[in-house]
Amino acid sequence: MRKPRSSRSGATKASAGAVRIVAGRLRGSRLAVPVREGLRPTPDRVRETLFNWLMPYLPGMRCLDLYAGTGALGIEALSRGATTCTFVERDRELARALADNLVRLRVEGAEVVNADAATWLAGPARTYDLVFLDPPFEADLWQGAAAALESRGWLADGGFAYVESPRDAPLQLPAAWTPHREGHAGAVRHALYRRSGSVPLS
Repeated sequence: MRKPRSSRSGATKASAGAVRIVAGRLRGSRLAVPVREGLRPTPDRVRETLFNWLMPYLPGMRCLDLYAGTGALGIEALSRGATTCTFVERDRELARALADNLVRLRVEGAEVVNADAATWLAGPARTYDLVFLDPPFEADLWQGAAAALESRGWLADGGFAYVESPRDAPLQLPAAWTPHREGHAGAVRHALYRRSGSVPLS
């Protein structure tokens, strides 16, 4: 889910409603979406493509959803077999709505952190198998977040990073992140990288 400044960004039109979980034990569940200028969900088709890529690896994964918004990506991962997911969201209202949705859907293994992503990444590191990295497009946060994830050991060897960005954005990602799959939906690029443990942390 994209949103302005504190979260994923995309369109400038205010958006509210619901986001649908595509598959898994929560298939068809809807996540309430607060009214936010620029709030726009990752399309169902893109999420379906991403999780088809991840299908062989997802069971048991520990996930991190940065700039979480409604948490659709992380909740989709939990629905499809991931063990845990940490959701980091700076906006207090969005974080509260996400926590409420998790309780309502009785989602286990979820943790919501109401914090700025960069500040949180500067704290004590944990190891995750899958990271969703879809920051606000206008804030240009990809390189900084990716560098923090890599240099401080947040992403496990062999782990995956999903990156969503403008199609023409010139991203500079860590050398250890090897392209695994890539697709486009209009002006948006969605790509999955896999971390190679053969490249040492800087």
